[in-house]
Amino acid sequence: MSYGQVNADVIGTSVANSSLGAGNATLMKNKIINGACVIDQRNAGASITNNSASFAWGVDRMIVYGTQTSKFTSQQNAGSVTPPIGFTNYLGITSLSAYSVTSTDWFAVSQRIEGFNTADLQWGTANAKTVTLSFQVYSSLTGTFGGVLTNSAQNRSYPFTYTVSSANTWTSIAITVAGDTSGTWVGATNGTGIAVVWGLGVGSTLSGTVGSWAGANYYSATGAVSVVGTSGATFYITGVQLEVGSSATGFEYRQYGQELALCQRYYETSYNGVKVPTNASGSLVLALTVGSQTYAGGAGGAQQVLGSVPFAVVKRASPTINIYSYISSILTAVSSGYSGSDFAANSGNIYNGSAYCFSIFNATGSNITTTGYSVIFGFSASAEL
Repeated sequence: MSYGQVNADVIGTSVANSSLGAGNATLMKNKIINGACVIDQRNAGASITNNSASFAWGVDRMIVYGTQTSKFTSQQNAGSVTPPIGFTNYLGITSLSAYSVTSTDWFAVSQRIEGFNTADLQWGTANAKTVTLSFQVYSSLTGTFGGVLTNSAQNRSYPFTYTVSSANTWTSIAITVAGDTSGTWVGATNGTGIAVVWGLGVGSTLSGTVGSWAGANYYSATGAVSVVGTSGATFYITGVQLEVGSSATGFEYRQYGQELALCQRYYETSYNGVKVPTNASGSLVLALTVGSQTYAGGAGGAQQVLGSVPFAVVKRASPTINIYSYISSILTAVSSGYSGSDFAANSGNIYNGSAYCFSIFNATGSNITTTGYSVIFGFSASAEL
């Protein structure tokens, strides 16, 4: 190669003659985060039970939900089976009863993908790209299982099916979906671009015909297996990948630090993913030294700023902050006469917005006169889709 020339195989959008983003590259192709189920910041491997009042996360980025409470549990590596070759973790679902779903019930595992990461698919236009969803699945049940791809408004759905022929055996699944040329799809924003849903038991009203886009809100395909319909039934999944193209390619493995950072855009904790966020003694890892700066206009008048905590990763949006402490009077270590209610977490506008950090205030408005002492605490911050 002479000077002044550019070798496209070395510089540019090509790696080993594979175009990035075209579905045949080895980098940056998987739109699923934590598809290998390695990161579990909220639960640290503990089992959780579904709650109809709210979504929960089986592992990071993987929502578990059911319209009826206590119908299944989810847990990283539930059942302690051997993961498929190349993987060390999976998300496990276990049915707690033999529940007969009603027409409007739905139980599912899902991941919502941010619009910034799906805009290149151009769904909702004539240039909509074809994608392939692939994953490894293991179930005590056999038969035809179902799921869907949906938009943010939940008025465009593509029901799909896949077959588990052998019980308690890891099975590789690949499903190709032609991109939707109709409907409204979130573009390059921080909203939900695409939701991928695996049904665990879905009623007839919320199940649709397999293999085509529909202008309806579905969570599975008609006639699919109901995991919650059999007491003790199991459903395990890992190696989840959604990529551009009409065929599945090898799973994109990321370094642990990369995967953790991707998850932390949506949820972060000071417990480093090894312990469930809690008030228990010995679980707190942060300390802020008390200063004298005050914030005028707070709920209690002038509020003393105890300190600010920058996030490890900029959040998708302003997060919800939860503070944890095992000290019964959180400020006792700083100055007597302050109870736990005096300690408040408030989102701030430091460093261009609260997606970057949060601040800790003394909620009473009565300043602590002694400086140089520490307030010890833990936190979690959620900016999930």
